[in-house]
Amino acid sequence: MITLDQARAIISTARAKGREMDLKPLSVVVLDAGGHVLAFEREDGAAPGRFEIAQGKAYGAVMLGMPGSAQMARAEAQAYFMAAVNGVYGGKVVPVPGGVLVMRDGVVQGAVGVTGDTSDNDAEAAVAGIEAAGFEASA
Repeated sequence: MITLDQARAIISTARAKGREMDLKPLSVVVLDAGGHVLAFEREDGAAPGRFEIAQGKAYGAVMLGMPGSAQMARAEAQAYFMAAVNGVYGGKVVPVPGGVLVMRDGVVQGAVGVTGDTSDNDAEAAVAGIEAAGFEASA
């Protein structure tokens, strides 16, 4: 389980990593294992629509049990599968890096979605936040 304090720590560290890497303004969401929002922050200057992107990255990861990088590979190999998945989930899945699973002892605890820079940079910021909060990350 991810507590609210842990979710806030994940966000704080992810944002700090973004500043350290000189990334564009980030938006970061933390979801629990059921796909429900625990916490969200959008940095000054980030586009207002970034919540939905961050949530879609994290939502796809937690609901499918696979990080955004694996979803993207699956979409490239089997576009029909990811299109069907997105239909099942009401178009909420954004299958690209930046949706990172939060793990403990091999069990999914939730997911983090980061958006604002390149997808790979978003994922790197998410991993930093997850690990700083004492969890394992699957990016």
